[in-house]
This record gives sequence, C-alpha cells and structure tokens, in this order.
Amino acid sequence: MTVTPDLLSQVAAETQQALEPYSEADWTVPARDLEWTCRQTAVHLADDYFSYAAQVVAQPVEGYLPIEATVPPDAEVGGLLASIAMCAGLLSTVATAADPSSRAWHPMGTSDPYGWVAMGMVEGLVHTYDIAGGLGSDWRPPAELCRPVIERLFPEAPDGDASDVLLWCTGRAALGDRPRRAQWRWSSAVRA
Repeated sequence: MTVTPDLLSQVAAETQQALEPYSEADWTVPARDLEWTCRQTAVHLADDYFSYAAQVVAQPVEGYLPIEATVPPDAEVGGLLASIAMCAGLLSTVATAADPSSRAWHPMGTSDPYGWVAMGMVEGLVHTYDIAGGLGSDWRPPAELCRPVIERLFPEAPDGDASDVLLWCTGRAALGDRPRRAQWRWSSAVRA
C-alpha cells in the first residue's frame, strides 16, 4: 500500500478519536515514558505537521526553515486537538498540491512530498500512542495505517504485526526476542 495524503487524514482522525475522551484529564503528566508531558508532545505533533508542510512548500536543500507552530499555554485541550488536525490537514493539502518531483531536506534523507506525509504519519501514530499511554489509554496504532509507513520509511523492518513492528522500529516496545531499540532512525530518502 502506498502512502497518500488521505492516509494522513485518517491518522489525524485517529488522534482526535483516541485523545478527545481525555480532554478533562491531566495533560501535564508524562507522555508514556517520554521526557515531555502529554501537552508538550501534542504541541510537538502539531509543529511537526506544520514544519513538514513548510518544508514541502519551500523545498530547502539543507536545514529546516526557521519557523514553528506554537499553541498558547492556556489553550484548552479541544483547541490543541483542533490545531493538530488543522496542521495535519495543511500537510495533506500541501503534499497533494506539490509537484511529485519536488524535494526537501530532512536530516534522515531528502524526501518527496509523499515521503513527508509518511514521516507525518509516523509522528502522528507514535505520539498519539505516547500521549494515550500517558493518559491511561491502551490505544495502539492501527495496523492498516502502520503498514504503508513501515514499507516507505523502514525498509529493513522485520515481519510481524504492523502495529508491533512500528512500535519496535520507533523505540517504543520490544518485538518478540528483539529488545526495545535505544536509538532508531527512519530512511526518508526517495527510493526508486
């Protein structure tokens, strides 16, 4: 299955559905075992989507543009979740409109517009998992959304349940007899 912008929209919907029931929870707790709080992780996710869209538009050959999305500290969780969805929509729209041959710098490999969508999908899936876990939910990334990003960004990934494999690839969990990864990277370079 190929990564497409509509899959990013599905990831954003998953984030909303998974986290909206916890709007009244304490978002100052750690997001699973990250150093960030749930709120900080959510703001990071919105900024990832925004920054990725900026890269696709600007097509820099090196470095990120010096711009970021912020969310006021007093914004309610509903506003934060709406900001995440908007930034995901921005990336999806930009990637759809972009020339498929365009390229933009990323530290893990210069990528094409749909590569940026794949990176955004990974960010959305794993950070929703992080936040949900911090808030006491057992939400897991859906396998049908994990498969295409594993194929695109983790070509050397082992076989197995796609949710488990993505969590292993991104250092969130062990996979069978494979220990949890202390460090990890994806490969965002365009492949023929």
